[in-house]
Amino acid sequence: MSNFPEDLKYTKDHEWVRKLEDGTFLVGVTHHAQDSLGDVTFVELPSVGTSFKVNDVFGVVESVKAASDLFMPLSGSILECNEGLNDSPENVNSDPYGDGWMIKINSEESSEYEQLLDYQSYQSEVG
Repeated sequence: MSNFPEDLKYTKDHEWVRKLEDGTFLVGVTHHAQDSLGDVTFVELPSVGTSFKVNDVFGVVESVKAASDLFMPLSGSILECNEGLNDSPENVNSDPYGDGWMIKINSEESSEYEQLLDYQSYQSEVG
């Protein structure tokens, strides 16, 4: 059984989104995604300041099994990347909702955020 924190929103592409108090968002991959990938060996993230539209590819996560694209859950710009993943990509496996976060973004698209899946819908999505 995968772990689905109730305070997050989710995408069908297995990214999670946490709205922070300052109105920005943290993004990472779900426990289900990292479990399917296996041991993560490398994470490629975008440059700070880069802007993306919803569903654009913003990076790649590589594991012993495969390489998978990462998709933007919201339109916005990159404020920060988790530089710790350069040296410790395994944090995606060990702590996907904590130290394994990937990007911090700024988004003005509240309607896109509201359309993301809640934890119950995501849990139903992945079975």
